Amino acid sequence: MPERTNKITFVLGGAKSGKSSFALDRAGKCQGRRVYIATAQALDAEMHGRIERHKQERGSDWDTIEAPLRLADIIGTVSCSHDVVLIDCLTLWVSNLVCSNIDAEKEFETLIDSLRDASGSAWLVIVSNEVGQGIVPDNALSRQFRELAGLLNQKVALVADEVYLVTAGIPLKIKP
Repeated sequence: MPERTNKITFVLGGAKSGKSSFALDRAGKCQGRRVYIATAQALDAEMHGRIERHKQERGSDWDTIEAPLRLADIIGTVSCSHDVVLIDCLTLWVSNLVCSNIDAEKEFETLIDSLRDASGSAWLVIVSNEVGQGIVPDNALSRQFRELAGLLNQKVALVADEVYLVTAGIPLKIKP
């Protein structure tokens, strides 16, 4: 298998930690074609508002692709046609998989394969929530979600070239 030429940056943080802003700021400084892969779905008015705010923050310099479920399918295509690929966020993607009764762990393997096999030289910036530092949820669905999100974060961090943890808007590089 040929050596990967793209770079993967993984950005983790809690809710409202500044992780998305940090990732957008870093990725936005890169010249060339940029694409934002959104995993969120506007299922209610609050989420619709959040999505619109994110679009305004990005501006018109970004192409946008909505991928609430089939994330891995898109990565190969956009990594050849864009210089920067920003995926925001894996946590919502996990939630979408769980709520759609899709085998999340199988999708994780497909995603990791697509990250490893992405052709082109795109810089992949991936955002996810760190969900394992809080209390143990009191119901089975929430525990399943937390465990799946933690598992995916570990898998992505393993293939990433660099990993940042953002807390209170302050990024801390934890890999390499």
